[in-house]
Amino acid sequence: QVQLVESGGGLVQAGGSLRLSCVASGTIFRINVMGWYRQAPGKQRELVATIPRGGTTTYADSVKGRFTISRDNAKIMVYLQMNSLKPEDTAVYYCNAPDVYSGSRYYTYWGQGTQVTVSS
Repeated sequence: QVQLVESGGGLVQAGGSLRLSCVASGTIFRINVMGWYRQAPGKQRELVATIPRGGTTTYADSVKGRFTISRDNAKIMVYLQMNSLKPEDTAVYYCNAPDVYSGSRYYTYWGQGTQVTVSS
């Protein structure tokens, strides 16, 4: 069993910054891609950013230039540095690992989510 646990959410004023962290634990042989999604009230969950183990990061157009995704493979962690936050960034942010190899097959895991609220 694998768990993803997020931290770092909170309340911040517009223009401020937050850094989200996600740590993976359990029986993990390899994680190729890690990413962040978000879901605002009444809206569908949407991709924020992804980072492959050794490739190019991707970002939603709405966060390009403001958010930076990074990872520490040794600690099995992924981070999301969020700068110049806007009220429309308010959402529950979820850590995602879509291809976790645990020795027999690949699995998709989600964290429980962390609330980010940006006040105007």
